[in-house]
Amino acid sequence: MKRILSILALALAVSFSASAQSALGGLLSNLAGAGNGGSTLTGIVNSLAGVVYSAPISLNGTYSYNGVAVSVTSSEGGVLQNLAGSAVTSGIEGKIDEKLAKWGIKPGMMTITFNNEDNSFVWNIGKISLPGTYKVGDAEKTVTLTFGKTMQFFSMTGTLESGLTEAKMLFTANKTAGFLKKVVNQLGQSSSEVATIAKLADGYDNYKIGFKLAK
Repeated sequence: MKRILSILALALAVSFSASAQSALGGLLSNLAGAGNGGSTLTGIVNSLAGVVYSAPISLNGTYSYNGVAVSVTSSEGGVLQNLAGSAVTSGIEGKIDEKLAKWGIKPGMMTITFNNEDNSFVWNIGKISLPGTYKVGDAEKTVTLTFGKTMQFFSMTGTLESGLTEAKMLFTANKTAGFLKKVVNQLGQSSSEVATIAKLADGYDNYKIGFKLAK
């Protein structure tokens, strides 16, 4: 039995990352003295399944808007660099936050409630509610939002980062600008300046604008 466990541990050390190796090492050590025969092997297999297959991405629940998220890339010396979280993106986020605040789109004024039972969502901004449906692509880490008749069935697909209490959705700058234009019109305000946010990263590549969310 110990020989079998040793072989399994060696194979796992080759196949998994350092962090996974640490977790699995402890798992195998505990299982080594937890029984014998097929029952122990069954326990190992079942436990490994939980390590290898992580839970699917879920957006279930209500999230509050925490501000704009921006991502751009820049090529320097032939190397493409992601500038997310840099002074460049922070500056752009600040400018967009200021513009959105004038239209009433700011922290405390916008929430999104996702229901994973029927893949529906309701995007609340001030006094308006924008319902729709969503689809999450686990492998690609993408999210597609399709709004209802109120937004003329507007749809947008972007990248998704999701944790237990936070999420970040990023869409192409032009797509986000198109969405915000419709929202500002729904709020009964002029949307003539919305297009300017899609030009704030001139000179950079892959300009994306999105939303930081927290439960």
